[in-house]
Amino acid sequence: MNWLNSEAFTLFDQRIIWSDMVGNILGLITLALGWRRSLLTWPVQFLSGLVLFTAFYGHLTGSAGKQAVVMAVALYGWWQWQRSRDRSADGHIAPRFATWRERAAMAAAAAAGTVAVGLFFKAYPSLSWDAWPDAYIFVGTIVAMYAQAKGMVEFWIAWLLVDVVGVPLNFKNGYAFSGFVYVIYGALVLWGMRDWWLRSRRDARPVLEGAPA
Repeated sequence: MNWLNSEAFTLFDQRIIWSDMVGNILGLITLALGWRRSLLTWPVQFLSGLVLFTAFYGHLTGSAGKQAVVMAVALYGWWQWQRSRDRSADGHIAPRFATWRERAAMAAAAAAGTVAVGLFFKAYPSLSWDAWPDAYIFVGTIVAMYAQAKGMVEFWIAWLLVDVVGVPLNFKNGYAFSGFVYVIYGALVLWGMRDWWLRSRRDARPVLEGAPA
């Protein structure tokens, strides 16, 4: 598997390594499948996390840890969507808006989690190049994937907030392909959010826990 961490090509004076490129291409596919509310979203997300884990392991341990968590949440997301789509009319999950209680709970979890993980990275600096941005992305990714697993429209917003920090972080650490892809993510997230937003308004029968806000 050493080839995954070798250079594929150079783009705009930035080294593009295979694992970075392959993992993020899979990430784009995951986003497209999520847009279509396909159950395949989660196996592809798991594979993307596995490839990116190899890219970060031994260099950015905190980022590698994030990918391990991504893989675990992908398994949860697959289980949640499998269970939820069995109760839907078209065989797909039905997007919905989170309740205000759910929004408050996710915001509180994101804030508390970022502080806790940031302090942990501070205590063990070898785990992260920069404790607070890495903690923010780590926790934000978990919150976004949890909201996606629950079919909440707000997961798109959570991904945008992660990208705001993720793009410069990847460029700074030499993962140029990740940086370029995250820019594309931003545009696709906006379109996906619009689609889920409209679907949630058309759906009169929520199939996941909670009611539309």
